[in-house]
Amino acid sequence: MKRIIFFVLAVWTFSFTNAAEIDTISVFSKSMQKNISVIVIRPDTYGSLKELPVVYLLHGYSGNHLDWITKAKGFEKAADQYSMMIVCPDGSYNSWYWDSPVDPGSKYETFVSDELVKAVDGKYATIKDRKGRAITGLSMGGHGALYLAIKHQDIFGAAGSMSGGVDIRPFPGNWDMSKKLGTYSEQPERWEKNTVINMLHLLTPNSPALIIDCGTDDFFFKVNENLHQQLLYRNIPHDYIVRPGGIHGHTGQMQ
Repeated sequence: MKRIIFFVLAVWTFSFTNAAEIDTISVFSKSMQKNISVIVIRPDTYGSLKELPVVYLLHGYSGNHLDWITKAKGFEKAADQYSMMIVCPDGSYNSWYWDSPVDPGSKYETFVSDELVKAVDGKYATIKDRKGRAITGLSMGGHGALYLAIKHQDIFGAAGSMSGGVDIRPFPGNWDMSKKLGTYSEQPERWEKNTVINMLHLLTPNSPALIIDCGTDDFFFKVNENLHQQLLYRNIPHDYIVRPGGIHGHTGQMQ
């Protein structure tokens, strides 16, 4: 599954012809009492194979479920090439994929890791096991993917991050995070507890396979480099990809 995530990381800025099918479904969230829109990409092999692996793909701040088929291209090709499904939920523009202690209408940890997975497994022919599930995302979604995979190691067998906000503490005034956690000055324990770099102690010997990607000019590069060093220090296996430049999303619309 980590190889599949690598392909997702590699193709997100490119366009291909494809035969994959794209569904738009609505999933009811009991925890938030509302319907959430979700894009599901089914490969051309869907129906001919008994069960397929699934990659859950999370959007960045200010985005929605449509970002991965309108602002980034190539995921249909990935679905076809690896005979996998790709699921892109609407994570709200600023949820950070937490169960917010401040906003009762923002329970996106519960939604993605529980309600959405159950809905997808119930509707589609999927591998209903952590070995058949991966999660990745961009920026806010990169944080969300690692955050959810670490907290729900029984659900996800692999996780990736593209220019992820893997340490939120250097950015206390940014991206509406205080609306979901409270301000850093008033609720520092929430910020310390809910930032990915402080969660590595939760990883078990059966922890998800990890892959992290960030450009050297990205404003999240330093926190990604720090995460890499912490993973090395703790002898936690992972792939770390660094290249010149920054993700377009951090200079354009997909922040």
